Amino acid sequence: QVQLVESGGGLVQAGGSLRLSCAASGRTFSSYAMGWFRQAPGKEREFVAGISRAGGSTYYADSVKGRFTISRDNAKNTVYLQMNSLKPEDTAVYYCNANNLLPDFTSGRRPRWNWGQGTQVTVSS
Repeated sequence: QVQLVESGGGLVQAGGSLRLSCAASGRTFSSYAMGWFRQAPGKEREFVAGISRAGGSTYYADSVKGRFTISRDNAKNTVYLQMNSLKPEDTAVYYCNANNLLPDFTSGRRPRWNWGQGTQVTVSS
C-alpha cells in the first residue's frame, strides 16, 4: 500500500502564499493522476485540484481557480500545490491522493490509496 506524506502547511495572513508537498512511497506514482483535497472543520472533504499522470492536464475547483497551481515531479514521487492569494475560507487540512484518471476526481470515484495525515493550512484575516 502506498503511503502519502503531506507537508508545507502553516499559518499565513490573508493574501499570502504557501506551497504544499505530498510525497508518495512506492514505484507506481507515475501511473496515477494525483489530486489535492481539503477538509475544513465541520465540513466534508472536498476536491481542490487534480493533475494527470504525466502532468499535461490539470483541473481546479472553482473556489481556487486562478489562485492555486498543482504540479508534479514523477522522478521524486511528489505532487505540489502552490497556493497564492490565500483567503480565510481556504483554512483546512489538506490531503493528497491518487486516482486512475483525472476525471475520476470529480466523478465520485473513490481515491486510490489510504489517506495520509494531511497538513494544516490556517489563513488569518
